[in-house]
Amino acid sequence: MAETLPRLRMDLDFMASPVEDRPGLLIRDPYHYSDATLIIPPALVEVLQYFDGQSTELDLRKALVDLTGDLAVGELERHLIDSLGNAGFLDNEIYESLREARHREFAQASVREPSHAGAAYPGATEELRALFSSYLQGEELPAIPDRLCGIAAPHVSPEGGWESYRDAYKALPGDYAERVFVVLGTSHYGAPDRFGLTRKDFRTPYGDARTERSLVDQLAGQAAEAIEMEDYCHVHEHSIEFQVAFLQHLYGPRVRILPILCGPYARSLYEGGLPEDTEAIKRFLGALGEMHAKHRHELAWVLGVDMAHIGRRYGDPFAAECHQGEMLSVSALDKERIEAISQGDAARFWDQVQDNHDPLKWCGSAPLYTFLKAVPEARARLLRYQQWQIDQQSVVSFAAMAFTS
Repeated sequence: MAETLPRLRMDLDFMASPVEDRPGLLIRDPYHYSDATLIIPPALVEVLQYFDGQSTELDLRKALVDLTGDLAVGELERHLIDSLGNAGFLDNEIYESLREARHREFAQASVREPSHAGAAYPGATEELRALFSSYLQGEELPAIPDRLCGIAAPHVSPEGGWESYRDAYKALPGDYAERVFVVLGTSHYGAPDRFGLTRKDFRTPYGDARTERSLVDQLAGQAAEAIEMEDYCHVHEHSIEFQVAFLQHLYGPRVRILPILCGPYARSLYEGGLPEDTEAIKRFLGALGEMHAKHRHELAWVLGVDMAHIGRRYGDPFAAECHQGEMLSVSALDKERIEAISQGDAARFWDQVQDNHDPLKWCGSAPLYTFLKAVPEARARLLRYQQWQIDQQSVVSFAAMAFTS
């Protein structure tokens, strides 16, 4: 009896190959369980459908015979199965072993190592200091009231969003060095309706930022069901790492943080109702709000959030260009949401996000809603709105905001 083929993991990154002389479908693992990258030739892409957990090797062999017109496809069949399997891209024992090893490695690590140093920003301390200093020079901002409680900055590459990073971080007062920065980041690959916490300090080229473990334990004690403790997603997530590096640039390497990854509020987004209709989420938001009320003069909030993701890279059937065509409408819709945020109107903001299941694809909606519920008295000032051409056919929007309460 023919053996059933394992399922191809659907949590992989799939994209057109950027290698000019090697066209096809590029596959890589965003979780970094595997370091492999495969490029499937165009002619073979259609047979990936047989890696569905139901089709057999015989089904795949027949498809390859039909595709090539050659009965001798055994070597090609075995090469495809082995390449996907050995890369950890199939839901099988190899993948489970890689996953278990990576999770165990992070759980046992003493610090959260930088995953984007040397790529998205310099890995050498002095080079990083010089670059961030150049980013933060320039325009003076309007005076921010003394009641500033936090900022929202992008989490795109600093090279692409440096003006918004600058405006957001220049809004932070110099005397906030002793505060604990509650960093709410988008969890791009985290479990929906869950919050990723870690007790580990965050390392960057500047040194080790200190995670305020007492606050982590406080949240874990009050809302354990909503929390992924020592969430593996922290290993490779950039939305918090970039904010920590900027905070260290301003306040020194030993800045204190409370890093929280916010998974998407998927149940609410696709089934209706509010995120806090789920009891576990309600408990977490309540615990975060209590923390703010008790320690409001000891905390500052930093949100690492991007907004719309439009164009072919993000599944749209059209190319997008900054501030042209479709992106003019996106800008108007973005600013309607920003207005709701500015007024502290969490319900109106979430209603806008829920409408048609968020066609703007705001990846920062969960951290923003979390903040608005935890600090309901917060009001925002828009400092800058930007769109960035992330590739020739796709655009990401983001902003710098200052929150007062």
